[in-house]
Amino acid sequence: MPALPHEVERARERIEELARGHGLVFDPVIFEMVDYNQMSAIASFGGFPTRYPHWRWGMEYEQLSKSHRYGLSKIYEMVVNTNPVYAYLLTSNSFTDTKLVMAHVFGHADFFKNNIWFSPTDKKMMDETANHATRIKRYILAHGLDRVEAFIDACLSIEDLIDPHSPFIRRRSEPPEEEEREESPKPLVRKMKSKDYMDSFVNPKEYLQAEEKRLREEMEKRKRFPESPEKDVLQFLIEHAPLERWQRDVLSVIREEAYYFAPQGQTKIMNEGWASYWHSRMMTERLLTDAEVIEYADHHSGTVSMQPGRLNPYKLGIELFRDIEDRYNRGRFGRAYEECEDYVQKRDWDQKLGQGKDMIFQVRRVHNDVTFIDTFLTEEFCREQKLFTFGRNDRSGRNEIQSREFKKIKAQLLFALTNGGRPFIYVSDGNFANRGELCLWHRFEGEEIKRDYARETLKNLSMIWGRPVHLETVFEDTPTRLTCDGETLKEEEITAQV
Repeated sequence: MPALPHEVERARERIEELARGHGLVFDPVIFEMVDYNQMSAIASFGGFPTRYPHWRWGMEYEQLSKSHRYGLSKIYEMVVNTNPVYAYLLTSNSFTDTKLVMAHVFGHADFFKNNIWFSPTDKKMMDETANHATRIKRYILAHGLDRVEAFIDACLSIEDLIDPHSPFIRRRSEPPEEEEREESPKPLVRKMKSKDYMDSFVNPKEYLQAEEKRLREEMEKRKRFPESPEKDVLQFLIEHAPLERWQRDVLSVIREEAYYFAPQGQTKIMNEGWASYWHSRMMTERLLTDAEVIEYADHHSGTVSMQPGRLNPYKLGIELFRDIEDRYNRGRFGRAYEECEDYVQKRDWDQKLGQGKDMIFQVRRVHNDVTFIDTFLTEEFCREQKLFTFGRNDRSGRNEIQSREFKKIKAQLLFALTNGGRPFIYVSDGNFANRGELCLWHRFEGEEIKRDYARETLKNLSMIWGRPVHLETVFEDTPTRLTCDGETLKEEEITAQV
């Protein structure tokens, strides 16, 4: 790995010292200088230099490189949640941008290390992705590129059907020890009435044993499988789908990498807001020269600007952290403040508590985006930031403001963030109608799933499961079951429990 240019290395040392002086705690950070083609390649791999072979990486590389070439976007930095933390700097960046990016990276590194939602992630994922690539290349040699790639395509279409909370919550009860295992209730075999001396002839032992076996098998069939709906669909498929050994391993690779990236999706607003907060503070307080102020202001304002109709996680995150710090410094929280109805008094409220810095570090430690917004988004903040809800007006064909009401703004934000804005899908029955078919359940919360997405996803699931797959959902307020046998999709109203 080539050393950083002397000027950049000196800046790195100073920025790291400043970051630690502010109370940031992080694993060692390794910076590498790359050109834009290298940056696009690394970004297309999700920040890792080596991933398993698949066409999706090439597609993402083309999108990133063309977007840069046409002047639509630019990747200033890439940072990877590992130990040590790897961060990539663009050789084409100005020295001002390089300092900004390094300060931003140290904010991310602190968040990776200290936010509880990142605590289960594998910090050696750089090695793991290389191992995954080696295993899948071996399967390609053994089973052919087309077959392995087709299976990976099917797996990637359901890679988000995991349970991001499962590392923190025990969803399944542990099986009891052998000596503590309770016997299944013995089925009651009905005997023919007879005199005692005729019982062995009327109800022979062989008949009673055969009848007990038949009843026990029926009881097993009636058992719910799984016992309760399971959100980790990938884990259920790994355990129960009739897969070949290599297919099971490929699916486990997809699942492992999905769990690695899950916390980043859960904390996008907080993570970017935290890093932006610290790069802004370090740059404006200590790192900028007079000649760099305008360039920094131009680039920072571009990063946190809000485009009409779009939520900028950098902007929302940094402003909410600043608001929390200000509120807890001035004591603008608690019952007395909430019950105050004097606008001037609330505006000038300042108890000089000085608890802001401790509070934002505590928030960084325990929250994800949903709890962050739910706990700290206030009506005053929405007014100051000019937040609103919008929707499409069918008559004019344009997106228009629908409401500036605080409750609606907060509800729409939380709805968009919960489960990453994706529908909640569970495995409800692994032996649907006693035919070995798979039935999924969509927890309907007011928004219908897209039929074309469902059709293609069910087709891929059917290929993995090896039998027809069902999805129970709601269309136009009507409980509906979609069924895919691998080729055709059938839709029927659910009228009775099968």
